[in-house]
Amino acid sequence: MPAIIEVKNISKSYTRDSFAIPVLNDITLDIEEGEFFCLMGPSGSGKTTLLNLIAGIDKPTSGNIFIKDTDITLLNESSLAKWRASNIGFVFQFYNLIPVLTAYENIELPLMLTHLSKAEKKQHVEAALNVVGLTDRMFHYPKQLSGGQEQRVAIARAIVTDPLILVADEPTGDLDKNSAAEILILLDRLNKEFKKTILMVTHDPHAAEKASKIRHLDKGDLI
Repeated sequence: MPAIIEVKNISKSYTRDSFAIPVLNDITLDIEEGEFFCLMGPSGSGKTTLLNLIAGIDKPTSGNIFIKDTDITLLNESSLAKWRASNIGFVFQFYNLIPVLTAYENIELPLMLTHLSKAEKKQHVEAALNVVGLTDRMFHYPKQLSGGQEQRVAIARAIVTDPLILVADEPTGDLDKNSAAEILILLDRLNKEFKKTILMVTHDPHAAEKASKIRHLDKGDLI
C-alpha cells in the first residue's frame, strides 16, 4: 500500500528562557494507508509531540510532513484548521466530551463546520452511533455514561466526518481492563472493517498488540 503519511527529517524543539529544549530528533517515518500504526515509548519520549505534528495541531522546528501528498508544514493556521477538520479524527485519553451536551450533540459537533443539511447531519451521527454500539444512549449526558461508553462517544465523534486518519492518544489510559479491551476491539474493527488508517500512541503493550506495526521513541529518537 502507498504511504498516506510521510514524515521527513522532522525535528521539534521548544524554547524556554532562551534555551532550546529538543523533543524530537530528525525523525523519518512512513505510515501506509489502512495501517494500524502504534507509537510506544516512556513518558517524555516525544510520542505525543510527534502525534500532534502529524495531526496538524503543532508545527515542527524543521522537516516536512506529507499527508496524501499535502505538505501540511507549509499550511498557514487557517488552512491547517480547515485541513484538520476534514482529514483528522481525534481520540484522547480523557474523552473531552462537553458535559452539558448529550452523546448525540457531542458527536454532532464536528459536523457544525460542514455544509451538511440537518437531515444529513442526523444521518451521519446515527451511523457513527451505530458503529460504536450506542444508539440506545444517544440522548444520555456524559455523567450518565460509564468511562468506556464515554470513550465510545468520543470515537463516534472522531469518525462522524469520515476522516482520512484517526489519531488516538492513550485511548485506553483512563479505562478499566474490560472497558479498555472493548475500545481496542472497536479500534481494530474500524481499521479492518472500515479500512481506517489509525495512528495510536500508547505505553501499554497490551493495547499495542492490536497494531499492525509498532515503533518506539526514546528521548526524541525513533528506534
